[in-house]
Amino acid sequence: MRTKHQRMKAVCAATCLAALAALAFAGSASAKLTGAYAQFSKCPYTNVEVKKCLYSPTEGGEVVLGLKKVPITSTAVLQGGFGKPNKETKFSTFYGSTDGITLSKAPQSVPGGLLGIVPPEKSPPLVKLLSAFFFENALTGVNSTLELAKTASDIKISEAHLAEEIGVALEMPVKVHLENPFLGKSCYVGSSTSPIVFKLTTGFTEPPGPNKQIRGKAGELELFEEGAVLQLKGTELVDNAWSAPTASGCGGILGFLVNPIINSQLGLPAAAGKNTAILKNTVNVASAAAVKLNNEENP
Repeated sequence: MRTKHQRMKAVCAATCLAALAALAFAGSASAKLTGAYAQFSKCPYTNVEVKKCLYSPTEGGEVVLGLKKVPITSTAVLQGGFGKPNKETKFSTFYGSTDGITLSKAPQSVPGGLLGIVPPEKSPPLVKLLSAFFFENALTGVNSTLELAKTASDIKISEAHLAEEIGVALEMPVKVHLENPFLGKSCYVGSSTSPIVFKLTTGFTEPPGPNKQIRGKAGELELFEEGAVLQLKGTELVDNAWSAPTASGCGGILGFLVNPIINSQLGLPAAAGKNTAILKNTVNVASAAAVKLNNEENP
């Protein structure tokens, strides 16, 4: 098991190797990325302000929004680039994906669907199967999709905090899109003016009650491309101290009836201490200079 000190040394070593590689070689006309660099194809690495590229798929975990727990079963990807960290705050400015999809939309099935009927955990498999059939079908099922509520520049990232397992590693304004034929296309919890703000850590959280303290983890470090690309596998980013506003835009012209029902069912608004986000992911980072060089060397 690597210590935090060893992990930080490895991060620094990888960065230095990438920087040296970028200075040592001259490339030809640009074309494509290869190997471990291919995942950074949407990183704005040609922007001189971007020093690192990020590709981070969230493959598991859960989001507890008020009274409703939604497991993450569909992979969502956060990608883009970030600049030099502020010496005092340790946060870096974030730059969005070149295709505009900084946070990919990954619908998650809401247990119990529109009616919120979920069988007890110890129910027989047949009971669970029938419950899903009747309450999570095309008409009664509900999908919950986490979306970026503001621009990519409103994201804050700290590579140091992530590796050291202290403080906020990723701050991100989001909104939850609830989708169902009955709810319409504009049913959201959170908005650009009133977002849900995740302040995710790989360390310990400090939530108000009734939530209890939970802990994330930085994951295990592996290096690729002669140390120029680093990967933290098994990373867990957690936050259970955020608040959530009421849902709005649900039910179309019947919103005056539907919004109160949705808010009652979800327990919204939900104060800090009643919500949780646990994002299990893989963090891939590379020097923007190394990514640019790889592109130039592969016409």
